[in-house]
Amino acid sequence: MKKGFRNYNFEFDKNERKMISAFCKQVLKQVSGNNEYFRTERAFNSLLDKIDSGEETVKLTKEEFLNISEHLKSNMRFYQDQIKKAWFFKRWMYKSMLTQYSAIYDKHFKE
Repeated sequence: MKKGFRNYNFEFDKNERKMISAFCKQVLKQVSGNNEYFRTERAFNSLLDKIDSGEETVKLTKEEFLNISEHLKSNMRFYQDQIKKAWFFKRWMYKSMLTQYSAIYDKHFKE
């Protein structure tokens, strides 16, 4: 059975908004000024504006949804790899970030 239309309206709590906002700013720092990532930059700029607007319900476009879900997945894979290689303090920091990102991903962006 085919999936119908997907609802891209999300209600993030205060901590999720902070994490997503920080994540968007991090991605924008990495891709700003590079013409290859123009679409990603545009999607994350509009996502950051929507998150920071203060509205209770955040309405995403399909492009924004796909961009943030893919970047969250790749970030989670990065942290998993770094946890395997890191020593105690770094591992503790990475585990904290990984659990926060995976909670957001599982709650809102998992298909």
